[in-house]
Amino acid sequence: MVGRIDRRTLLRSAAVAAAGPSALSSATLARAESASAAARLLDVPGRCRDTDWIKCALQIAVELELATIPPYLCAWWSVLDRGSEAAQLIQGIVLDEMYHMGTVCNLLVAVGGTPRITSKAPRYPGPLPGGVRQHLTVYLSGLTKQSVHDVMMAIEAPDKPLAREARQYSIGDFYTALLDAFEQARPTLSPQRQLSGHIGADQLIVVDSLDAVQASIEVVKEQGEGTAASPDVSFGQGAPAHYYAFGEIYHERRLRKINGVWEYSGSALPFPDARPMGVVPAGGWPSPPGHVQQLLHQFDQTYTAVLQHLESSWAAGDSRSLDTAVDAMRALEAPAIALMDIPLPEGQRTYGPQFRVLPPE
Repeated sequence: MVGRIDRRTLLRSAAVAAAGPSALSSATLARAESASAAARLLDVPGRCRDTDWIKCALQIAVELELATIPPYLCAWWSVLDRGSEAAQLIQGIVLDEMYHMGTVCNLLVAVGGTPRITSKAPRYPGPLPGGVRQHLTVYLSGLTKQSVHDVMMAIEAPDKPLAREARQYSIGDFYTALLDAFEQARPTLSPQRQLSGHIGADQLIVVDSLDAVQASIEVVKEQGEGTAASPDVSFGQGAPAHYYAFGEIYHERRLRKINGVWEYSGSALPFPDARPMGVVPAGGWPSPPGHVQQLLHQFDQTYTAVLQHLESSWAAGDSRSLDTAVDAMRALEAPAIALMDIPLPEGQRTYGPQFRVLPPE
């Protein structure tokens, strides 16, 4: 197991950390559902992080992993040449994020919880769930240098390479605290309602031991930000961790190590041509024409069905419902690309999917 980020960065101030241990109150758990949920959870002293804390943290993890998938899908769908190196890197990352979501869903049901997915789907533009990286705004657009730098690299950024303001937490920080809580609380782990199977190149496993918990969380961390010692943790066909893979796309150069220093100075990785999908505005595209509205509704209807099937998969431990969700997810691509081929009224950019959950009919 790799070295971890200093756990002291995840604890509250010295005065609070010195306070006596106490059980989490219902009010504390309720506040952890708010926009600053992750920060509130990470402020709880380590010795007070029990099974209820773990359940609450895992629900945030489900929402975090889900929130990364739509912007990455928009970027991937927008690339004209799917055989390009950049497109293949993004596709691998999308599959990894789906695997990460499946992993945290399994962890949540293992400790007696049930993932809430449909009602917790993110709205774009907006922050990451739980208040992780509070100053980051995640938006939907086609692949551009700006979106790679400001959204994708910002989502995946590890603690070490970036200077951060006080009380800012990375996704890696969050997972480190979650693993620490499992190791301390050692909750009973049930295999009931967990799912298994291949998601991309990864194998979703039933988590029934602390060793399996440790292995699962470390894979999620390493695929996203790399180990504490090196970015050279590969997924798929030898690509680096997500943060550094996006860095390769942004810098248009492969990552390599020279004299013990990692830098983007390897072989060329040309930035691909992409459909010029505009940034989806708050509230969605204003007054779209009828044929655009029809495509938007078709996409959102399918997206809603995907989330509902995912939710029912882990509510009942039903692998058939998961298969249905995967099939429905494939059906998202056609209306998404059709939208990306329709110019916006201003003429330079195009429409694209909004990833909005439809209300019950």
